Amino acid sequence: MSTEHRFEVVVNDEEQYSIWAADLPMPPGWRAVGVNGTKTECLAHIKDVWTDMRPLSLRIRLQAAREAAAASSASALPEPRP
Repeated sequence: MSTEHRFEVVVNDEEQYSIWAADLPMPPGWRAVGVNGTKTECLAHIKDVWTDMRPLSLRIRLQAAREAAAASSASALPEPRP
């Protein structure tokens, strides 16, 4: 029997990932994603799926700002002449 610790991959509402000891209660604000294994296996999974390290709230704000800027510049274009 292996004595290596088992971990779970967890994620929070900001879509930030971490690992958590599988035998401990889940910390508040985090939820399991269904991947567990050794520390190395869990960290490898996180490396594959967590491609944008920015928190979700920041990504949403930046997207809204890009959309607002695009709408503003589109409305600033001169009307085409017939």
